[in-house]
Amino acid sequence: MPSLLHSLYAYAVPKARGAGDVDVASERVRIERWHAQPEFFFRTLPTRLVPGFARRFEVGTRRIPFPVHTIRPRGRTPRTTVYYLHGGGFVAPADPVHVRYATRLARHLDAEVVLPFYPLAPEHTWRDSHDALVDDLAEHTARRDRVVVVGDSAGGGLALALVQSLRDRGATLPSHLVLIAPWVDLTTSTPDRHALDAIDPWLSLGKLTSYAGWWAGDPADLGRPEVSPALGDLQGLPPALVVCGTRDVLVAGCRLLVDRAAAAGWPVTYLEAPDLIHVFPLLPGLPEARRAWRHTVEFLR
Repeated sequence: MPSLLHSLYAYAVPKARGAGDVDVASERVRIERWHAQPEFFFRTLPTRLVPGFARRFEVGTRRIPFPVHTIRPRGRTPRTTVYYLHGGGFVAPADPVHVRYATRLARHLDAEVVLPFYPLAPEHTWRDSHDALVDDLAEHTARRDRVVVVGDSAGGGLALALVQSLRDRGATLPSHLVLIAPWVDLTTSTPDRHALDAIDPWLSLGKLTSYAGWWAGDPADLGRPEVSPALGDLQGLPPALVVCGTRDVLVAGCRLLVDRAAAAGWPVTYLEAPDLIHVFPLLPGLPEARRAWRHTVEFLR
């Protein structure tokens, strides 16, 4: 049975974030206005980090033409990189919850965190960042002893898509993948999607369909592996941990991914948590998140 704090999150977060279906045109205008606000990305960063860590913020380079936030231990060069792809439906930037979780992983692994702030929809599609992100990830896997690629929600699907492209290039692969409630099928064609939509207090098929269309840019691209990696080739990928709750409409895509992984011989550890909401492992103070953390630590060990 979910904890009382989980029930509070399930009730309060959707109200605070305005969950539910909206008019597509109005939603697009709202998001574009939000993105146009001054210092949009910088205001999402936390003012405090885990002690012993420092951060660097690069606003675009020739190698990767968009901001990258790097957090690393002070006074030493780590041998491990946590490459973190944040969620947010491809329309929202990284927030302090993402940075807190990624930094916690870095402390556990004595690693640096690389957090790309990839261009967001609806102004941008996957084509505006995919190749640059693969280039950047390839550089890290080539020069680091160990790279762990982590992503939540939309970032989880993006993480898997990048690793698939890295494999297709014949580049060095990361050691592990950690996917937290990943959005891996943007076609939303699974037969149980409507039943899950009815019990998910956070996400809605209406919004997801809009966001997926914006990120794909073209309906013909929705089924591409760069957009819906669960539908792509899953052979030859590094070991992965996938965690999702059953009050999450995205669990349908996770189940599809796990079934196809088994057929492809891809080693995936799948943890499905009954009655828990979207990205519960990231939520501060949650007992269920602590249990998910223990599983994650054991997997990476």
